Order: sequence, then structure tokens, then C-alpha cells
Amino acid sequence: MDKAIIVSNVDMHFNMSKFKIDSIKEYLIKLFKRELMYQDFIALKDISLEIPKGDVFGIVGLNGSGKSTLLKIISGILKPSKGYVKIYGVIAPLIELGAGFDMELTARENIFLNGSVLGFSRQTMKDKFDEIVDFSEMEEFLDVPMKNYSSGMVARIAFAVATITQPDILIVDEILAVGDFRFQQKCEDRINQLMSGGTTVVIVSHSIEQIERLCKHCMWLEHGKIKMIGDKQEVCDAYKNS
Repeated sequence: MDKAIIVSNVDMHFNMSKFKIDSIKEYLIKLFKRELMYQDFIALKDISLEIPKGDVFGIVGLNGSGKSTLLKIISGILKPSKGYVKIYGVIAPLIELGAGFDMELTARENIFLNGSVLGFSRQTMKDKFDEIVDFSEMEEFLDVPMKNYSSGMVARIAFAVATITQPDILIVDEILAVGDFRFQQKCEDRINQLMSGGTTVVIVSHSIEQIERLCKHCMWLEHGKIKMIGDKQEVCDAYKNS
């Protein structure tokens, strides 16, 4: 079976300060005195997985287990400290709410801005504009600066823009958790449409029920390491009983 994503022996290290520094002045003093000390934090350790085209792959784990870090590496936002990732196709990441938006601009302006960030032409955005607005249900607020939007309203616009065309790979990080139940259902329906069209979907969610509904396969991360990987029901059952 053709692969959409290959992650090979990936490690991710971060240098974290050993001290809490409350101001630039304190930072500069410690820097001058050579008192800045860092410790190595291992966010991911020896992660290897292959996700076939058309799969819907879930990632579960507690906060701090490395889920979002892994998605950022797959999306190309972060470069791993070791190992590599290969992506086959066009990727649409829905990772950080507001990424690709200028919160001072209106939603109308941000739809075109976010579209260009995702690689869509201005003509495509014009052609798809009404569809985006209709899906997001934000018509009343189109000319309101997005800094006045709630996180759920931002999520509606972000999801509507990212899924207007059929991406090869869709990366979703908790974005479905901020909308109301009805809109979450709408997003899940759209994901099911993308799946039926062959899009590979990678989802991080705190909702095990959502992973069980949407995914075919699943990985359980614990302290940056793979605890279990395989059929979604086996992994979810083990995770719930842990």
C-alpha cells in the first residue's frame, strides 16, 4: 500500500532554562555572568511509524506526551533533532488556532490571507468564498476583526478554509474540541467526506470517543515514546484501561 507519511527514528530535544527568568534585565545579567544554565528536555524519543494513503490515524496520550510536537514535525513546523519525516502529497495543517491569521484584520480579509498561506490562488479563494462562509456560519461577523472572535469562531473559519479543496493529508490538532457539538458534527462529516475521497487524516484529540468514531488506526504516546500502535479499538481500549 502506498504511504502518505513516513516517520523514521525521530527524536526531539528542547533546551529548557533551569531557572525562571522574569525580565530581560535578569536574563542579560545572567548571560553576562555566564550563569545561564539549560537542561535537555526530550519531547520525543525514537518515533517511527508509517501511515498509508487514505488512512485516518489517531494519536492519544496525556498532556505533555509529545502529541502536538509530533504533529508539528510532520507538518514541517519543527525540524527533528534526529531522524526524518517523508511526506507524499500536499499537506493542510490545522494545528495552532490563529496560525496564518492576522487578528487585527477582519474575517473576510483573513479568509484570503489564510488561503494564500495554504497555497491557494486568489481566484480559488474568490470562487470558494461563499462556500467557506456558508460552512463556517460566520456571515454576520465577516467584517469584524478576528481579535474579537472566540476560539470556537476562529476554529470555524480555519477549518472551513483548510478543507475547501481535497488535500492529500489533513493534520488536525484538537481543533474540533473548541466548537459547539453541532459544529463538531459538521466537521466530522467533512472529514468523512475527505476520507471517502482518499485524503489521509492525522488527528490528535483528548476525546477517545472521537478517535473511536473517526479513526482506523491509532498510536498511544507516553512521555515522548510509543506505548502502543495498531488498530484503533485495541489501542483505545488499552488507553482507557490504563
